[in-house]
Amino acid sequence: MVKTRSKISKTLNAPGALVGSNDDLLTEILLRLPVTSILRFKSVSKHWHSLLSHSHLTQSSHRGSLESRKYFVFNPTTKQFAVIPSLHGGLKARQSILHIGLAFHPTDCVHYKLVCIHQVKDLLQVQIYSSDTGKWNICPVTFHSSWLFFQQQRVYWNGAFYWAPSYHNHLYFKIEDEQLQTLPLPLEMAASISSRTTMYFGESRGHLHLIVDVDYPETSLNTLNVHEMLSNHSGWFVKYQIHLPELWDAFPEMTVSPYDFKVVDVVRGEKEEDTFMVLIIPRIFIRC
Repeated sequence: MVKTRSKISKTLNAPGALVGSNDDLLTEILLRLPVTSILRFKSVSKHWHSLLSHSHLTQSSHRGSLESRKYFVFNPTTKQFAVIPSLHGGLKARQSILHIGLAFHPTDCVHYKLVCIHQVKDLLQVQIYSSDTGKWNICPVTFHSSWLFFQQQRVYWNGAFYWAPSYHNHLYFKIEDEQLQTLPLPLEMAASISSRTTMYFGESRGHLHLIVDVDYPETSLNTLNVHEMLSNHSGWFVKYQIHLPELWDAFPEMTVSPYDFKVVDVVRGEKEEDTFMVLIIPRIFIRC
C-alpha cells in the first residue's frame, strides 16, 4: 500500500512538476491570466517573480488585439485597482494615443482624472476620464503639435499637466478649464539664440522646478540655476543656485569633463535647510 500510494502521489504531481520546470509552457499559461492574478503570483517564488517581470513576458502580452486590451489604475498602497473603460473612438483612438497622465492629489479630492491626448487626422484631441463619473469626455479643444513633444518628461502640478519646456514647445493643459496654455520660459531659455533644452523638470512638495541645460565649457558657466514656477503660472524665478566650482573641488575627477553630470531630483524638505538636490556624475550619486 505504501508503494502504491507513493506511485499515485508521484503520478498526480508529475504534470505540475512538468509545468513548473518548463518556463516556455509556464509563460504561455501566465499570459492568459488577468493582471490581478499576475500581481499576486509574483510573490509565489523568486523564480516566478523573475519570470513575471521579464521583458519577454511583457512583450508577449502585447501580442493580443488592441481591441481586447484593458487599462488599469493601480494603487500600490492599498493594492486596489480600477478598470478604465475604452476611449471614445475605439480602436483608432487607442492606436493614436500620444499621452495618458494621472491627475490626482490626495489632499484635494479622493477622485482622480486621466488626461489622454491622441491624434485625429492632422489634429490632437483631448479626452478626460473622471473616476467620479466613470466616463470619458471629449474636450472641445484641438491643437497642432509635434508628436515628439509628447515624448518629453511630464509633470502634474497645480491642477494642470506640464511638459518639460523647450525653446520650440512649452505648453501646459489646465484640466478643470479644459484649456491648453503656453508656459512662460525662464530668461536664460527665452533669451538664448540656441535651442536650449531642459536638464531637469519636476515637482516637490507643491513646487514646480526647472533647470535648463548648461552651456559648453568655453562659456565658463560657473552657476547652475534652479528655477521655480510662480503659483499663478506667470513666470519663473531663480530659487536656488549651485556653484559648480565647489562641486569640482569636491570631486576632482570632474575636472576632466566638468559639465558631464545629470540632475536626478530636486527634493524640498519640510524646512528650507532640509532641501537638497541629487546629481549623478560618472559612477557616483551626489547629494548637494
